[in-house]
Amino acid sequence: MVLIFRVYIYLKLLVRAYRSYGKTGVIDFVRAYRLSVKETYPKDFQSNLRLSLSNAKDNKFYVNKREDAVDSERCAVKAIAFYLPQYHPINENDKWWGAGFTEWTNVSKATPQYAGQYQPHLPGELGFYDLRLRDNQEKQIKLARHYGISGFCYHYYWFAGRKLLETPLTNMLNDTSLDFPFCLCWANESWTRRWDGSESDVLIRQEYSEDNDIAFIKDIEVALKDTRYIKVNDRPIIIVYRVSDLPNPMQTATRWREYCRKVGIGEIHLVAALSFDIKNPLTYGFDAGVEFPPHNVFSAKIPRFSLKLFNKNYSGISYCYQGLIAGEIALKKYNFPCYRTAFPSWDNEARKPGKGTSYKNSSPLSYKRWLSHLFECAHASHNLGEVDEPMVFINAWNEWAEGAHLEPDRKYGYAYLEATAEVIKDFS
Repeated sequence: MVLIFRVYIYLKLLVRAYRSYGKTGVIDFVRAYRLSVKETYPKDFQSNLRLSLSNAKDNKFYVNKREDAVDSERCAVKAIAFYLPQYHPINENDKWWGAGFTEWTNVSKATPQYAGQYQPHLPGELGFYDLRLRDNQEKQIKLARHYGISGFCYHYYWFAGRKLLETPLTNMLNDTSLDFPFCLCWANESWTRRWDGSESDVLIRQEYSEDNDIAFIKDIEVALKDTRYIKVNDRPIIIVYRVSDLPNPMQTATRWREYCRKVGIGEIHLVAALSFDIKNPLTYGFDAGVEFPPHNVFSAKIPRFSLKLFNKNYSGISYCYQGLIAGEIALKKYNFPCYRTAFPSWDNEARKPGKGTSYKNSSPLSYKRWLSHLFECAHASHNLGEVDEPMVFINAWNEWAEGAHLEPDRKYGYAYLEATAEVIKDFS
């Protein structure tokens, strides 16, 4: 059964490679796939990660916290982690989901739907933190800096003047002792009960207008002027999650640029997330794109018959993480400035019980291989003049309900952070 499954995945991805890039794509894919299927931990990687059994005797992949810090300033490539602020109660979530709801509510009650599915994802050192407390943000910053992360990209929820979950950013702006680089990604999709921005069962709808364009850029002006804000050639980065939702993106971009020049910010660096149907950010009047996997990735679905289901009514989708990496390494090419992105793992079962999307057989080693390749791409793109600053994004620092987090957990400990640090050290 396992052999049939592997052959099925391999052939399916091989066909996609040929359709996308012809014979060259097939050759590149075969080479990458041979690397990606090596799931065992070689001795040199074990020694580098200092795998420990002391805190998890039944888990050979648990990694303790490293003693020495990694200096991100010495690295040729910056690692920026997307940051979710959904870890404190707000009135809107109390109304929509029940009193005291936070992201932890869903995370803690997730259960595995098939054999081998890693659920629930439970936090390690930082615990079930509350982001209303300054100390928790300070701990996150210290941990990220310790492992060489260069900054956080905060998801920013703004709806025609109405802000949600803004407390962590407000804390940052009001407290300069939280000394860590940051930038903003406007999460500009409507909020729905399905957690996917669709038009069904809308909780709060996103609205657009010329006035709202100005109101938004004016709202984040204080952040753009902050000395900690991440810039590319002195141009503050603004990421938009769904740029195609803007009625006229080019006009919006023009209004933002004119406003920033007027108030003394100067030029800005507009970046479109390559999510959903967004293919080329330049056609929207933006300067660059940023990958946002698992959107627009080269994946192969795992057939249902190969899964040993615990829940017979499970209707979710599982993909092959190894095949994903093979495709990302071999087949991703862009004809516009683009910042590449990796995710350590992915499984949103916590948000969609029995209907989630997962990537099976992810591991710190596989993630390290993917991230290292993206660092190489960023370095090469910078040398070729394709991007002004070599940066790689990571999705994410703390997307616990999507199984995508660098923060330590109870299964792997600091393994994903250690894998990130090893890549950063390699490029220092």
